[in-house]
Amino acid sequence: MNDYSHPEQGASLTGDLPAGYGHLRHRARIGHGRAALDAAGAALLDWRMHRLAGVRIDADADRAAPGVAVRCAIGLGPLRAGAPNRVLAVVDGPDRYGFTYGTRAGHLARGEETFVVELAPDGGVWFGVTAFSRPVARYARLAGPLLPLAQRAFARRCGRMLARIAARAR
Repeated sequence: MNDYSHPEQGASLTGDLPAGYGHLRHRARIGHGRAALDAAGAALLDWRMHRLAGVRIDADADRAAPGVAVRCAIGLGPLRAGAPNRVLAVVDGPDRYGFTYGTRAGHLARGEETFVVELAPDGGVWFGVTAFSRPVARYARLAGPLLPLAQRAFARRCGRMLARIAARAR
């Protein structure tokens, strides 16, 4: 099903981010070794990273897979903002795990995010987020520079959650 709200599908996978959007590239070392990679990869693909980072997840499947609809929500009670997405692509090992999801109608922004954990040749395990987005909801446009700051803070928080998971995998 192709109900994405942006025409540039897959751009965050290639890293060739389209003009007219805000861009995010975040990369952090989260551990070392195969056990750390596998633990972080599982947490990324089964939505655990998102949940530990404070995002409520309602997905069509327990694990990211192409076509899976996923609704992310942040905030509390009536201030909770829902964000409908759909998984566009998945990478499932052996040295790299991750997924890309894109926004759907009803999301406060338009764009896409790719989350990846990978094993470097030196054994280091790295987490990366590549994204492009622009606000579409009126209140999101009014927030101005706060949304990119929140997106960067979320990427850093995801990395910290995966680093904790990777540290326990030894």
